[in-house]
Amino acid sequence: MGPDRLFADTNLFLRYLTNDLPEQADAVEHLLLLATQGEIVLVTNSLVMAEIVWTLDSYYRLARSDIREKIHAILHTPGLEVVDGHLLEAAVDDYVERNVDFVDAYNVAWAQAQGIRLACTFDRKHFSRFENIEVCVPGQWKPTTPSRP
Repeated sequence: MGPDRLFADTNLFLRYLTNDLPEQADAVEHLLLLATQGEIVLVTNSLVMAEIVWTLDSYYRLARSDIREKIHAILHTPGLEVVDGHLLEAAVDDYVERNVDFVDAYNVAWAQAQGIRLACTFDRKHFSRFENIEVCVPGQWKPTTPSRP
């Protein structure tokens, strides 16, 4: 049957990464140890990771490079499954290297994984920092294939 699978919410990671509530950080450390030993499997997703980035940036005011380091550590934690982890890894790298919002970076990584090469958005500033996706602004863009009568 296998080990229990538990959803890991944002606050678990934040307590552990910041140690601002040591008792809770210790409890999370114990969970991570159980996961590392294969006794449980922790599972999380891209929304949790986005919330972590946003909180570390806006509330804790960490440097983007420090946030990337923490996200990479989470993504490579034994016993933790992160849905779309490869996309999140690319997104956090672009968040730092291209100086774009994390969610925009994730959306570009996701679109590329889907084979999408056009981003329909009014946010030219961030999306134009990616060479591999073209920005189409509603009202200013025309399809390459003519519409059918």
